[in-house]
Formats: sequence, C-alpha cells, structure tokens
Amino acid sequence: MEIDVVLPCLDEEAALPWVLGRMPSGYRPIVVDNGSTDDSVKVAARLGARVLVEPRRGFGAACHAGLLVATSDIVVFMDADASLDPRQLPRVVEPVRAGDGDLVLGRRIARSMRAWPPHARAANALLAHRLRRRTGAVVHDLGPMRAARRAGLIALGMRDRRFGYPLEMVLRAAAAGWRISEAEVDYLPRAGRSKVTGTVRGTVRAIGDMRRVMRETV
Repeated sequence: MEIDVVLPCLDEEAALPWVLGRMPSGYRPIVVDNGSTDDSVKVAARLGARVLVEPRRGFGAACHAGLLVATSDIVVFMDADASLDPRQLPRVVEPVRAGDGDLVLGRRIARSMRAWPPHARAANALLAHRLRRRTGAVVHDLGPMRAARRAGLIALGMRDRRFGYPLEMVLRAAAAGWRISEAEVDYLPRAGRSKVTGTVRGTVRAIGDMRRVMRETV
C-alpha cells in the first residue's frame, strides 16, 4: 500500500533535500507550495516530489489542497521544515492501517531546547488541555504529523484554511466518533526560522485562529 504525504511548504528549499531524502519506501511526497519566494518548487521537483502550487495563502489551504489531490487510502500530513523525521511516518500510519485508530497524531518529543520554544510549548499544552476537556480525546499535542483515511478526512468537511485547520480536524473527528490516539515522534530544530512558533507574533496569530475554530466548530 502506498501512502501520500502532504507537505505544506513556504520557503523550505534548505530543508527539502533532507526531508525528501528520508522519505520511506512507499511514501509519496506531495509538496504543496504556498507562496515561496525561494527555490522550494524547483528543489522539490528536482528531488522527485509531486509539486502542487496553492495560490490561496494559509496553512490550511495548503493542507487541504494536498488532501484533495491525494489518491492513497491513507494520507499523512507533516511539516516540510525538517523538524520531523519522515522515517518515523510509519509510527502514525500503522495504527490506521491496522484498524486500531481513525486519526493518529504524532506527539512531539523535543530532542533539544531549540526545537520547541517555551512560549510555543506552553500554548500547545494549554490548547491540548482544552481539547481534552471538550472532546474527551486523550490528546497532549496538536502535532503537525498525523495520519487518517483520505475519504474520511474529506467527509469531515473542514472549512478553516489558516492555522486552525489541524484543530478543526481533531474537533470534527471527535464529533464524528473517531478513535483518536497519539504516537511519539522526535521533534527536531527546524531548518531556518519558523513562520509560526519561531516568533511570539506568529504564535499569537495561530492561537487566534484556533480560538476562532474552537468557537465556530460545533
């Protein structure tokens, strides 16, 4: 069984060679460029990835565009910034493949202090706490590496196209009665500076998107 891997991308030319070079056999990368000003598109194409250009800006827009062009039964999402090791993708895929879970999230375990700034770690912990209280799902991290079946994801009808997309996925999955679980994955210092967790401003913007999704998702 082949697995499509959706990689939302914004100026990741430095990270892509490492990420794509560590893709396990049977995992097909779909790099969804979301307005890069560097050579991300050229690098991804040269390294054999399927490249999709999504003109509508937003993390969720890139993720959803990749989901819609994917053709495998199981689809995985992960960041393209080298903060996550593609060789650990089977950790989130296998429970779905085996029928032991419907949505599996990669619970990030930071391997250095640089990998996860304190302000981002605190915001993530607070969000996970609120998510557990609301859904009952045992979730400790709203991690960017996650796996589920493509048809089910599309049927969830996710609407957010910004940073609230990962949260909306979990909320809608929980409301639909999905079995949500976690698998530990290494969290590494990313290549370059993060557009979100690398700055307090970016973290605040992401929190704002997620609060809106919490409020609007029934």
